[in-house]
Amino acid sequence: MKTRPDHLLAQARERFAMQDYHGAVLLLEDVVERGRAFADVHHLLGLCWSLLGQSGRALEAFDRALELNARYIEAHVHRGLVLNHLGRTVEAEAAFRRATDGERPAPGRLPALVASRLANHHAALGEAYVEAGELPGAIEQYRRAVELGPAFHDLRHRLARLLLEAGGALEAREELERVLAAQPGQREVRTTLGLAHYLAGDAAAAGAVWEAILVDHPADPRVLAYLAMLRRGDR
Repeated sequence: MKTRPDHLLAQARERFAMQDYHGAVLLLEDVVERGRAFADVHHLLGLCWSLLGQSGRALEAFDRALELNARYIEAHVHRGLVLNHLGRTVEAEAAFRRATDGERPAPGRLPALVASRLANHHAALGEAYVEAGELPGAIEQYRRAVELGPAFHDLRHRLARLLLEAGGALEAREELERVLAAQPGQREVRTTLGLAHYLAGDAAAAGAVWEAILVDHPADPRVLAYLAMLRRGDR
């Protein structure tokens, strides 16, 4: 039985605390390969690469974390530190400014850093519900996570996939379209959107989404399988 991604992340944090950065990298890359990496996975991976002297890989990991969560303050800060170490001081200062932008909350709202941490906690709790086979509880936790972090597109995509599993194809489609409005090039999200169209009974829209993906990724095995499924259904 494969180790759960949240357990791998916990083990990676233990390795990191013991300064076994190579060991932590191996665990974190396993999570990434499974397609279950949230922003905090990429952020920790960036820290490991930075401490191993791999600045280029560290920046790639921090950039990925920020693609998934543009308000990830720690990722901005650590990215700035790496840039500063490389002598890219102008870029470093910009990264530090982004870390402090919007840090002061509006009245009645949580600070960005607190909201970010709570969103990730709700997502982790949601995964615990998934493991327990309790989809409604998982969906509830992920809804709360995206309320706290509306720009956390990885969490919104995960919410959409859970909605699909629960039979909520129309709701899933709405969430996926929000992600793609912010990040139109996300192939995985586009693939899931096609599935949402299909499960909502709109095979034509599903086919159009998947065919569009093949223009840039003609060998994508999942998309090819979905299109083959569509063609069998048309016979």
